[in-house]
Amino acid sequence: MTKSLQSAAEIIIGKIGAARGLDGLVRIIPLTDFVGRFDGLEKISVGGKIFGVEEVKHIGGEIFMKFTGVDNRESARALTNKFLTVDRKDAAPLADGEFYTFDIIGCEIFSGEKKIGTVTAVLKTGSNDVFEVDGKILIPALKSVVKSIDIAAKKILVEENAY
Repeated sequence: MTKSLQSAAEIIIGKIGAARGLDGLVRIIPLTDFVGRFDGLEKISVGGKIFGVEEVKHIGGEIFMKFTGVDNRESARALTNKFLTVDRKDAAPLADGEFYTFDIIGCEIFSGEKKIGTVTAVLKTGSNDVFEVDGKILIPALKSVVKSIDIAAKKILVEENAY
C-alpha cells in the first residue's frame, strides 16, 4: 500500500555506504522500493550538493555509484552516510491505491466522525504495512480496514473498531 520515504520537496532514495576501491566508487544503501531507479540517473543530490552520476554498477546484488569529481578513496569516504535525494517531481510513479510513506505520515485517522489520531510512522511488516497512530495505536493498512485515503486533505478513514 505504501512506498518508502520523505519530505515535500525532496525524497530520500538512498544512503552512501563505504568507499569501494581507489577510484571514488561508493556503495549505495537503497532506501526505496524502486531499486531500478538508480540506473540511468544523470545527476543526484548527495547531502544537499548536486553531483553528476558517471556510473552505476550492480555487483553481487549491491549497487555502487561513481560521481563526477569524486575520483579517489578519500573523497568517496567524505560522502559516507550522506543521503541521496531526488526532487519530488522525479519520484517513481505509483499505481492506483499506492502512496508514498512520507505522504501517509502526518495524515489524521478517522473512524466515522471520530478522530483517532495522527499517523506518526508506517511500519513495514512484510505481509502488509501498519499505520502507527500517535505512537500508541496500530492500524493495519489493509483494504478491508482502510476505507479511503485523501492525501490532499491529509485524512484517512478506517472501519469502525479497526484499532
